[in-house]
Amino acid sequence: MLDLYGKKLSSRFLIGSAKYPSLNILKDSVMASQAEVITVSLRRLSPNSKRKNVFWETIKSLNINILPNTSGCYLAKDAITTAHIARELFETNWLKLEIFGDSLTLQPNPYELLKAAEHLAKHNFSLFPYMTDDLVVANELVNLGCKVLMPWAAPIGSGKGITNSFHLKVLRERFPFVTLIVDAGIGAPSHAAYAMELGMDAVLLNTAVAESHNPTAMASAFSMAITAGRKAYCSGMIPQSDFAISSSPIVGIPF
Repeated sequence: MLDLYGKKLSSRFLIGSAKYPSLNILKDSVMASQAEVITVSLRRLSPNSKRKNVFWETIKSLNINILPNTSGCYLAKDAITTAHIARELFETNWLKLEIFGDSLTLQPNPYELLKAAEHLAKHNFSLFPYMTDDLVVANELVNLGCKVLMPWAAPIGSGKGITNSFHLKVLRERFPFVTLIVDAGIGAPSHAAYAMELGMDAVLLNTAVAESHNPTAMASAFSMAITAGRKAYCSGMIPQSDFAISSSPIVGIPF
């Protein structure tokens, strides 16, 4: 079971809610993914509007856990303001804390991230910080009370897959009791399976599903890949070898 701040979930697939061709396709894709968590940007809503928000009504109808995010923020003070509004609007302490530091790569800003995390942790937020795969930043976030870390695989929407598996392995080794969710850069189900084979606890993705030719089918494909990768990791994969090792013994019985 996936443990997110005490909430136990069966699915290790967290899904985004942006860029879908229509609300119906969004709804069908989330159902096909079997995800139990969906992340939502405050910018998609109009909290001050008295009109019925169709997008929000669709999200609520899915009856799964909401993970608000601070996407679009570049400063800690803006993320903190967004976080407090999101908590009131979505009625949850969960927060995917995103603070960008570069407009080209959307790389997280570690300085603003730590500043915001320190403030929000003191105000009882359960944080899901979006970060690079930097070990030192990860350690600081854990010291601030973060029980979940969300290292990137590659820049958001790039579809490049995992560009530095070594750093993800180090994070897994260094933080065995922290929930690690790979976020950003995943483009294919094989990328997600690989992340899980590395020992990650879950995968969050959006664009690879929403902008595919068939989002519903792609969501299902990712769901199966994440399950397969987790089973492979838990089953124990054989070590790699530079030389051939015969599958059948030359002498004796085969067991």
